[in-house]
Amino acid sequence: MLDTIYKLRVVSLLSYKKPDFFPPTYHQLYHNIHILSSINFIPVALCYNRYMYYEVIPLKLFRQDAGVLTYASDLDLQPGQLVHIPLGRFTTTGIIDKKVKKPAIKTKEIKDVIHQTPLPPHLLKSIHWLSEYYLTPLPTIAQMVLPKGLDKNRRRFPEQPEPPAKLPIIPLNPAQKQALKGLGRCQTPTKLLHGVTGSGKTNIYLKMASEALERQKSAILLVPEIALTSQLVQVFEDTFGGHITLIHSNQTESTRHQIWENLLLSRRPQIIIGPRSALFAPIHNLGLIIIDEAHESAYYQENTPKYSAIRLASFIASTLKIPCVQGTATPLIADYHLAKQHKSVITLDQKAKQTAVKPDIKIIDFKSKELFSKNRYFSTPLLNAIKNNLTHHRQTLIFHNRRGSAPLTICENCGWQALCPNCFLPLTLHTDSYQLICHTCGHQSKIPHSCPECKGLNIIHKGFGTKLLESELSSLFPDAKIARFDADNTKATSLNAKYDDVKSGKIDIIIGTQTIAKGLDLPNLATVGVVQADAGLSLPDYSAEERTFHLLTQVLGRVGRGHIKEANAFIQTYQPDHPAITSAISADYQKFYNYLIKKRQKSHLPPFRYLAKISITYKTEKTTISRIREAEKLLRTTNPSTATSPSLEISAPTPAFHEHTTAGYTWQIIVKSPSRTKLLSALKFLPKNSNTRVQLDPPSLL
Repeated sequence: MLDTIYKLRVVSLLSYKKPDFFPPTYHQLYHNIHILSSINFIPVALCYNRYMYYEVIPLKLFRQDAGVLTYASDLDLQPGQLVHIPLGRFTTTGIIDKKVKKPAIKTKEIKDVIHQTPLPPHLLKSIHWLSEYYLTPLPTIAQMVLPKGLDKNRRRFPEQPEPPAKLPIIPLNPAQKQALKGLGRCQTPTKLLHGVTGSGKTNIYLKMASEALERQKSAILLVPEIALTSQLVQVFEDTFGGHITLIHSNQTESTRHQIWENLLLSRRPQIIIGPRSALFAPIHNLGLIIIDEAHESAYYQENTPKYSAIRLASFIASTLKIPCVQGTATPLIADYHLAKQHKSVITLDQKAKQTAVKPDIKIIDFKSKELFSKNRYFSTPLLNAIKNNLTHHRQTLIFHNRRGSAPLTICENCGWQALCPNCFLPLTLHTDSYQLICHTCGHQSKIPHSCPECKGLNIIHKGFGTKLLESELSSLFPDAKIARFDADNTKATSLNAKYDDVKSGKIDIIIGTQTIAKGLDLPNLATVGVVQADAGLSLPDYSAEERTFHLLTQVLGRVGRGHIKEANAFIQTYQPDHPAITSAISADYQKFYNYLIKKRQKSHLPPFRYLAKISITYKTEKTTISRIREAEKLLRTTNPSTATSPSLEISAPTPAFHEHTTAGYTWQIIVKSPSRTKLLSALKFLPKNSNTRVQLDPPSLL
């Protein structure tokens, strides 16, 4: 029996006291020794040095400033291993962070190990980095990084057979070869591939991925949304076949868990394709990260925890000393400025196809009545182009960044306006379902036959959306096959479901919002019509101009790709001289960058300042205003600034863009600082509760 005792120390039973922490496995041993001691057989007590101690990141948030907790175990565990731990009255999942010395406080015991294989070290480092960089509790980050349902026992997917040994040859034209060499020469891990639409960035992605596989390294290809980049995904699947693993939101919890587990246990090099969450794939041999359409807002997670996948990818690349390539035709102004400073911008400014043509682009001034004599939504030149395309069996794409039939429903008598009862924002008319719908919270109501205020019958609907455009075009061209793609599509009517019909030319007129602006390569497309190019410029947000430029550049990039000899575009706008519109039409990114970077510098906006948006929400407006003023006072008193050395720039409290919702009233403060360290230090003084939300690096201030 004594052989099983670890490092015993002999003491007098008179001075012996049973330890506060007594592992269950030793209860019987203690009982036996206690009996022997009572009959003077052996006067010994136990001193436990067998147990090791670990800091563990729990996946359950136990307090607002939660971090790690210390637990004991008789197992030799590695950082990154997943375990079950007791937390209060519950058992939860935890991640072993590191081994520590025995603490002075009472500790609980780790229950069991979920996976013997630990997370890759870069993922554990990423959890800590995200927590520090975005001031978010470690458990909240850990919940996001790991898949749901880890506690469930599932049948593992069988390991896929090894794909052919021989990888395909990726042909590159001279410009692409030069760009690839330039990427290789960049000293920084993160590189910006600034390639115009149609320049063949995809070929460079394929070549880099192939080279990674040859080195027995895996690659991650980030896309904004799988559904919007189906062509790119198809190209990768056709090229690499069994090397591809897809991750996307349409997969079930069980499927995502099984894919995650297979990746954790596999050592086979592969290419993981997915949205921002693909960065959390537990790959042990990661050698490359590619971010396609790196300007897209989808790479910033709006839900808590809020973070930028672009920033996280750069951190991982720096940690592993691997390349991270951001590919885009329209880089974000802040990213382009940063890349220029590090001399890591590689330009690809030649169209890949020699047959590519420059489209004939015409600006149509919406204020010119004679140009809209036949229809108030479509100019006469655009209608003539559509008619000509139908005659020659070519496609037309109509882009409008607003869905629905009309954004305003008002009474002409008294001025009453149909507003959402939750958000107090205008309800949008949807004629197909004959309802008024809020595009913020989803509230639906019937269309009133008379005014609720004055009982008048003069209810009118102003403005227009994609559904109204569809109705108008159906009347103008009754024999044309028309399809609309926006956020109101069902799964059966989505672009993904109708993609073959769109690409083959069976659909004559394509109408849509952002869904159709990105990534499509349509052989039969001859004309693009942008119905109202300045629709987004009126928003009170610092990024409104940048978003407009991106969208216009993307949608204009759908034509002139070399399939049809003649291509044209019609840009209808109330602001024909706006720099965002003129720069997009002339495909002059540098001109737009020079315009906006000066404006950002003068306004103390990114990339010249770090931003934080502090939002406070309470049920009553009075309480909200009181609390936001307290927060402002706290920020100003704890972070004094001088005229010569302003550490913080703190705005006055203002109502949020969506001031009133079902949650209550929301007011906000914008804080700017040239130092992220000073900004983070200031924000730590704010109260930590569910009513106060802090958003760092917000891509929008709305």
